[in-house]
Amino acid sequence: MTEPTRPIAIVAAEAPLRSRPSNYPEPFASRMQGRDKRPLGDLFGLTHFGVNLTRLAPGAVSALRHAHSRQDEFIYVLSGHPTWITDAGETPLAPGMCAGSKAGTGDGHCLVNRSAEDVVYLEIGDRSAGDVATYPDDDLQALLDEAGHWRFVHKDGTPY
Repeated sequence: MTEPTRPIAIVAAEAPLRSRPSNYPEPFASRMQGRDKRPLGDLFGLTHFGVNLTRLAPGAVSALRHAHSRQDEFIYVLSGHPTWITDAGETPLAPGMCAGSKAGTGDGHCLVNRSAEDVVYLEIGDRSAGDVATYPDDDLQALLDEAGHWRFVHKDGTPY
């Protein structure tokens, strides 16, 4: 089987949107309304880390507040004024600012757009197999298998 043809370069804002707006099961997936992701790394066949160009409409969130066991995450704000929420509290961000979340700390994080304008940012994270994402505010846990697919379970381990 031949490798698919990959672009050499693209205009990031013209990349196709992710086919599924959210990987979360309901009732969590519907909480991601107003979030659009363009998986840039996938277009180039990147397998060790992912890069998404993400837009949050006013009132939208990047994800449920979560922490990864093995995957580091980094965000870079291109436009708008989101709020970075971690266990330490809330930090207002502006264009040109960045933030990161180290794997294994248990520090839950997410971005929230409380402004009246869109927020656009890059999110970069590795794809460490065996990662577990915990959600301190929700009855949810995510497990990443060797094939790179997330499986969602309740905190007691029962599947969704």
